[in-house]
Amino acid sequence: MTDVRIATTDGTGKVLESAAVQAFRDELRGPLIGPEDANYDETRRVWNGMIDRRPALIARCGGVADVIAAVRFARDHRLLVSVRGGGHNTPGIAVCEGGLMIDLAGLRSVHVDHARRTARAEGGATWSEFDRETQAFGLATTGGAISHTGIGGLTLGGGLGWLAGQYGLACDNLVSVDLVTADGTMVTATATDNPELFWGLRGGGGNFGIVTSFVYRLHAVGPLLAGPVFYPFATAREALALYRDFATSIPDEVNTVAALMNSPDGDPLAAIVLCYNGDLAIGEKILRPLRSFGPPVADQVAPTPYRKVQTFFDEAFIRGRRYYFKSNFTRSISDEAVATLVEQFATAPSPLSMLYFQQLGNAANRVGATETAFSHVSGEPGIGKSRLTAALSQRIESELHTRHPSAARQSVGRLAVTTTEQIFSLAWNPVKRRLRLLSRDLPDHL
Repeated sequence: MTDVRIATTDGTGKVLESAAVQAFRDELRGPLIGPEDANYDETRRVWNGMIDRRPALIARCGGVADVIAAVRFARDHRLLVSVRGGGHNTPGIAVCEGGLMIDLAGLRSVHVDHARRTARAEGGATWSEFDRETQAFGLATTGGAISHTGIGGLTLGGGLGWLAGQYGLACDNLVSVDLVTADGTMVTATATDNPELFWGLRGGGGNFGIVTSFVYRLHAVGPLLAGPVFYPFATAREALALYRDFATSIPDEVNTVAALMNSPDGDPLAAIVLCYNGDLAIGEKILRPLRSFGPPVADQVAPTPYRKVQTFFDEAFIRGRRYYFKSNFTRSISDEAVATLVEQFATAPSPLSMLYFQQLGNAANRVGATETAFSHVSGEPGIGKSRLTAALSQRIESELHTRHPSAARQSVGRLAVTTTEQIFSLAWNPVKRRLRLLSRDLPDHL
């Protein structure tokens, strides 16, 4: 083992002597990986191929004790730190340049308490691993729409998913959280134990510590009536307008995604993906308006196991591609917005570009605006807020912003305000203010 040049929190960097590095290695149950190791490149990579950072050291933790040891080592040496959970990381914050990456890939167990309808999952688990265990008992909770997403980042950021119409977001189903704070202390947060921290962890992001395990509330989820309906791009405006009108009056059992995308042959299409969790005969009647419009190019709605529903978007979001996203939260979808989106999507330069609305869901929107740290719920019935996500060219983003300048842009869980009115509202936003106070009261960030 040689000396290691490593980044520090003050930006100056330092050299860790080989003895200190070896002592750290000896303390860990999991491996300490450096650039000289054969598995370094594979370990440092995350889902988004645009991210190509090189940590000086990677602590691949084998258990909670390793997480505590890594945090204390980083604190003692003032090291720049990043944390990798499930590895499905769009902005790349899981991988630091030149610092210490704390990797939770060794913490992936999921234990289901069937009697209490809860599941404890470690921080490195993915939703595919979580769903495999819970569905063995016919249970599930809200958990994203891509199976290889990590449970940690999605839950701490709020956690949209197919079941949010009935059961709320992933963060709404949290029962407790175990995490290591920045001073290396293990704490548990629940509604009654460290309640303010528990509030902040439900949608406030992951900057309060390293979560080593989550306990979720589970629900009975059997076969769903689910799948995509594809429409000719020539009817895209009408299809999105139909989606908007349909989504304002759906029951809790339904959740939806509407998209502009390209077929495998490169032909532009409109699509509406449907998911109904309930009596299948009733679901057939509820979903009929969207399935009969057109006629559609293809209708793939059918009784489907929940684990299969969770993979619907997997082929569109393959690991290693270079992804760039922009998202908005919107309360309504105007005719003008539909026209702009359809017009601009027709000029997208890549056949892999996609634009989609993801509905938060009725139950998610009924949660009070300050009940959790996820501040994007509407507290209103019907469509409430939806998230508009675009993986498009910079030119299309510019066009959308020009035509709709008052939109607030959502990126990596932070609100980038664009008007004086929004700057004023941010300063007085009770959720943002409360999160700042919570951060102040916790141990200093690494």
